[in-house]
This record gives sequence, structure tokens and C-alpha cells, in this order.
Amino acid sequence: MEPRISLITLGVTDMARSRGFYETLGWKASKQSNDDVTFFQAGGSIFGLYGRAALAKDATVEETPAGFRGVALACNARDRAEVDSVLAEAVAAGADLVKDAEEAFWGGYSGYFADPDGHLWEVAHNPFWTIGEDGSIVLDSES
Repeated sequence: MEPRISLITLGVTDMARSRGFYETLGWKASKQSNDDVTFFQAGGSIFGLYGRAALAKDATVEETPAGFRGVALACNARDRAEVDSVLAEAVAAGADLVKDAEEAFWGGYSGYFADPDGHLWEVAHNPFWTIGEDGSIVLDSES
């Protein structure tokens, strides 16, 4: 398998609410979006929203109650101030602040918010990674 993530899809309970949340953060919905699915261009990947029950049915898995899902999405910031700014912007858009930004054990600075469906997002500044002008991120030159 080629190491690439093409699409990340989150199961949501209220499409209009979730779409509005991400649009308030400045994300632009694709023209291919409709009442059942929303797509956003996210750098070289696509970020999608789809009905939670429909997503579980499509994957042929049981829809279970919400709780810690063992997954967190992340947005890396160029500096500490941007971490604080993004967390504040998310809260203003309706997110729940899960963890205030603080110095991280790995040498960076990060905090967490949860979107309207409880999906965790980490906002972090990692001084060991480079963020390109287009938002792409590079681990290191030896990867």
C-alpha cells in the first residue's frame, strides 16, 4: 500500500450543524457536497462528513454510543500563538475545549478541542517539523 491518506470521513449526527461548524472555521465545502455528505479540500487530502448511522451501515459495523474513539485528528500550527488562536476560534465556533494548550512532554505545545460530535482535534506546535506555505507538513528529510 502506498503511504497516503486520501480521505478522512467523520460520522456526524447533524450534518447542517457539523458543516456549519467547519465552515465557521474557514473551511470551504465542495460543490460535490449535499444534504447527506460534505467534502472539504484539506491540503492534499479530502475531509468528509457523513451521517453517523449511514457510515456505520456502509462499513457493516454496529453503531455504538459515543465516547473515546481512540482517534484524534490534528492541526499543526506554525507557532505557539497560532495554537492559542486556533483553539479560541474553534471554541467561538461551538467546539468544547477539552484541554487548554500547554507545554507538551515531547517538546512542543498543544491543546485539544472536540467538534459538535465529540471528535477530538489536537492543535499543536511541533518545533521539530516544518510546515510549508501550502500547509503541508514534513517529518524529516530521511523519511
